[in-house]
Amino acid sequence: MKTTLYIQNLKCEYCDSIILKMLSKLKHISNVSVKHQYATVTFEHQSAADVIQVKKTLSKIGYPPFGDKNNIYRRAKSYLRKAVNQYKN
Repeated sequence: MKTTLYIQNLKCEYCDSIILKMLSKLKHISNVSVKHQYATVTFEHQSAADVIQVKKTLSKIGYPPFGDKNNIYRRAKSYLRKAVNQYKN
């Protein structure tokens, strides 16, 4: 099955690469793609439980799906990732 989620806090291409890296590690998740301009992530999976796992992972790394809580901690996490990446470059 294929699913597309709209996500929050997506700011730059570095955010895209973090999401791709983290979701690609999940079991039963494949063909992950992120469209920065639309704030979406699309992936293939085997069951509804896989979608739940993707949503949890996205929230954990600071990019919760729309409709999920986007507290200050999650927003700060995504901003810090961007700041650290800019500092490294």
